[in-house]
Amino acid sequence: IRISTSLLTNHTQISMASSSRVVSAVLLIISLVGSIMMVVSGGNLNQDFDITWGDGRANILNNGELLTLSLDKASGSGFQSKNEYLFGKIDMQLKLVAGNSAGTVTAYYLSSQGSTHDEIDFEFLGNLSGDPYIVHTNVFSQGKGNREQQFYLWFDPTADFHTYSILWNPQRIIFSVDGTPIREYKNAESIGVSYPKNQAMRIYSSLWNADDWATRGGLVKTDWTQAPFTASYRNFNAEACIWSSGSGSSSCGSSSPSSTSSNSAWLSEELDSTRQERLKWVQNNYMIYNYCTDTKRFPQGLPQECNMS
Repeated sequence: IRISTSLLTNHTQISMASSSRVVSAVLLIISLVGSIMMVVSGGNLNQDFDITWGDGRANILNNGELLTLSLDKASGSGFQSKNEYLFGKIDMQLKLVAGNSAGTVTAYYLSSQGSTHDEIDFEFLGNLSGDPYIVHTNVFSQGKGNREQQFYLWFDPTADFHTYSILWNPQRIIFSVDGTPIREYKNAESIGVSYPKNQAMRIYSSLWNADDWATRGGLVKTDWTQAPFTASYRNFNAEACIWSSGSGSSSCGSSSPSSTSSNSAWLSEELDSTRQERLKWVQNNYMIYNYCTDTKRFPQGLPQECNMS
């Protein structure tokens, strides 16, 4: 994950198919790219995640109820999901690094692999004590990103756990915080913009030092006297299509008694009028950067998807 330094110093501002068509599109995609199955996951973090790096700095505690990542001057840490997902509604509660978190980044994202990977990013950029975190979002498709939007939050994300959610279906991607949408990225294939739909993605999270760019464009460095820095995770939940290359299944059907038809509503979910108003409230009051209004960055014209309503 990389963020242009200029984004951290600029504070600026960003009809598809029917629901039945969306579900049809899901089934077509599934038949083309492999076998997946619908699951509802959550509860024990040991069952859903593997710690992948950090040499003991990441831990799953309390019988799988809590996961912590830590960062010191020698290393950060990270984990990834055991499963890969092709569309889903994914929730995780996070409590971010408290105090002087300048220079640190807590990344929580979905990603496939390779030079033409897809990716859906939440990144939390630390700051000096008393200054707000920056929530950085981005969407990559076929290896192309540069679709950043950044926000402040309307609460202290270090004082308690809050729920950060990604809804990813064939029609749209919605980033939400405590159920309030902060960003919607719509499928714009109709105007020639690629969209993440063919590559299964894992969930990844890491806590790492990025003081060359993370806080005020790298002007504020990490204060290692405050280490170790710790971020905490709990209450993971996923209603999702899990990629299973060998199962032979050809549809996103129920594989769990709790995964009923009502649990698959996310496959065609969109923002109702109330949530659209909440989205506008966030973007009017807390958005601090929007690539779709950055004409200096795109002097030849804004990206095509920025013209969609």
